[in-house]
Amino acid sequence: LSLGAILAPVALAASADEWKSRSIYQLVTDRFANTKDSNAECNSEDRKYCGGSYQGVIAQLDYIQKMGFDAVWVSPITKNVDGETANGYAYHGYWPDDINKLNDNFGSADDLKALAKALHAKDMYLMVDVVVNHLVAVPTSTDIPQSFDYSTLQPFSESSDYHTQCFITDYNNQTEVEQCWLGDSKLPLMDINTEDSSIISTYNDWISKLVSDYDIDGIRIDTVKHIRPDFWPAFVKAAGVYTIGEVLHGDPDYVKNWAEVMDGLLDYPSFYPLSRAFYNTSGSMSELATTYTETQSAFKNGLHASGSFLENHDNARFQSHTTDSGLVANAVAWPFVNDGIPILYYGQEQGYQGAEDPYNREALWFSGYSQDKTLYTQVKALNAARKLAISKDSSYTSTASKFISQDNSNVLAISKGPLVTLLTNAGSSGSATWKIPSGTFDNGDVVDILTCKSWTVNGDLSLDATNGQPRVLMAKSNLDSTLCSDTTDAA
Repeated sequence: LSLGAILAPVALAASADEWKSRSIYQLVTDRFANTKDSNAECNSEDRKYCGGSYQGVIAQLDYIQKMGFDAVWVSPITKNVDGETANGYAYHGYWPDDINKLNDNFGSADDLKALAKALHAKDMYLMVDVVVNHLVAVPTSTDIPQSFDYSTLQPFSESSDYHTQCFITDYNNQTEVEQCWLGDSKLPLMDINTEDSSIISTYNDWISKLVSDYDIDGIRIDTVKHIRPDFWPAFVKAAGVYTIGEVLHGDPDYVKNWAEVMDGLLDYPSFYPLSRAFYNTSGSMSELATTYTETQSAFKNGLHASGSFLENHDNARFQSHTTDSGLVANAVAWPFVNDGIPILYYGQEQGYQGAEDPYNREALWFSGYSQDKTLYTQVKALNAARKLAISKDSSYTSTASKFISQDNSNVLAISKGPLVTLLTNAGSSGSATWKIPSGTFDNGDVVDILTCKSWTVNGDLSLDATNGQPRVLMAKSNLDSTLCSDTTDAA
């Protein structure tokens, strides 16, 4: 081997266990960083390409890493339908038409390889989004079944490669969910016949090669519930890296069918009650706790390898519902203090407020990549606290979090390893009190890593919220130089 081959970064790790200690920064490649023009116009309502690229991501890796993230999830990388469609351009990456080519709007193959290399040099992982359920071609007729130029679709270029056209109308009919089409007659998402053995083989070979060619450490899989569960085990095995799937549904008993066939899922069952709990001061904290506990039990391996999130590209940003600083801070804290792998959607840390698609796909370069924003600082502290907890407790990423019973309905207390997290939806002008029973911490000082204030524990402890803010507590004896090197007595 040459010295260059020995020193060249390769995919660092692939297993679910190795991903559990990571935290993921999700970005829309076209909207995260533009290397050609840092002031490039980008009106998300236009649904056009804005010039974000892999080289742009490379240029801003320090911004991501300094927040404490050690994995980056990028948009789907394969070639998408060209030009403007009735629903805009395919800047997001979810309208593939040739899975064997890259979307060169984001850069070249060398650029993508350079991104993997740059991430690995920083001990960070690359997660790539993949679409398996469908390919997309602009229809050449309006009457259903519509006509398409199948030659534009690769490698599935025959009409027999697709399920017969029908649009999903009944989501309670699972056969319809799996075999009818997403989209609409203006731009149908052509549902691939994933029951066909040759298509299965093609997909398994493809994902294996994709992971190998671009040193991918993990894959996020789109629209997982639209393909039968027993398709996935062979695909996951062929990928050979950590897999996390999207099952956009709130019922843990439904979602669990796919939790059994891949490493993890996006925790949608908890996302919905999480959002409702903190949209306003009358939200239900008990619904969040109950649903989360049900999901922990429903998923075969718990939630340790699943993804916990507050925002993503498919849902309106949290701050489009409320900008109350107390409610926002508590909601942002949740993904970092439960069992899942935390996922932050780009722009959250800057306080972006875009509503439903396309408004939630804003260009980040307008923020100037500020590292002084309140939420950037909070997320940095949350990531640091989680990393420290993992270093202090070898079982942290495999031990289930538990809720500590509280007297008040507007609070939650979560115990996980050396951390106790106190959340409230009282809001910035409301009041809230938490009770921490004797024995939760050993006697001594505990510190809120978000404020670096300390309290002395000697039996039961009662804490009041300040401006409705959350608290993340750890014994002072567990702290190191990365967190709260200077503390102040809260008494």
